[in-house]
Amino acid sequence: MKKIVLLSCLLVFIGSNLYSQDFRSVRFGLQASPTWSWLRTDDKKIEGLSSNWGLKLGAMGEFYFARNYAITTGLGFGFNQGGFLQNGYDRGVFWPKSDLSSPGLDTLPQNAKLHYRVNYVEIPIGLKMRGGSGEDSRMKFYAEIPVFTLGFVTKGTGDIRGTNTQNSDDENIRPDVNGLSLAWGLGAGVEYEFATNATLVAGLAYQRQFTDMTKNKGAVEFQGDWEKENSKATANILALKLGILF
Repeated sequence: MKKIVLLSCLLVFIGSNLYSQDFRSVRFGLQASPTWSWLRTDDKKIEGLSSNWGLKLGAMGEFYFARNYAITTGLGFGFNQGGFLQNGYDRGVFWPKSDLSSPGLDTLPQNAKLHYRVNYVEIPIGLKMRGGSGEDSRMKFYAEIPVFTLGFVTKGTGDIRGTNTQNSDDENIRPDVNGLSLAWGLGAGVEYEFATNATLVAGLAYQRQFTDMTKNKGAVEFQGDWEKENSKATANILALKLGILF
């Protein structure tokens, strides 16, 4: 009973404090952010190589619980996320559930490169902090730490290179990509209020998956022995965040 009373008093205190503050408690906006993504694995024989250029589009929302502190969220789309992985095993089967349009690519030789291009619907949630030269300053600096992102795969395509016989383009690899992604990240940048209730946002954001992008239903051969392919592949994404808040 005492805990309930104390919690009630705390909520009343916070509510009255927020009510007395002179600041906008909610802001909404849009972003269009170029991205640079690459893949890494925990298997030394499956190496991450080149990266993908992509794009994040979506809506942003900021819910302030103090003048310069907010919970951020939104709904967005991440396009062309992923990168290249190179097979270091003698042979490997990496996309067994996908119906490859090019025959003979179900078993890949050493040094074959697999290119992942994955699209997501994303729901981020994070904590934002702002600061500047003064409360009335048009320019403010911000940091978002941490930001957690829930992603749902909408499309997965891939290419295969370096087989010495033939290559492939635009294979549908959605069956071999995990449908759910969880990621953490952080970001920092500047805001500039160029008009009443209109603010430009520019900054850098980093995002890293902590769930496996691949389903690991394939197999690899090393020195004549076959075993299940069980590497964990995660995407790393660097974004140039560009947006506007109202």
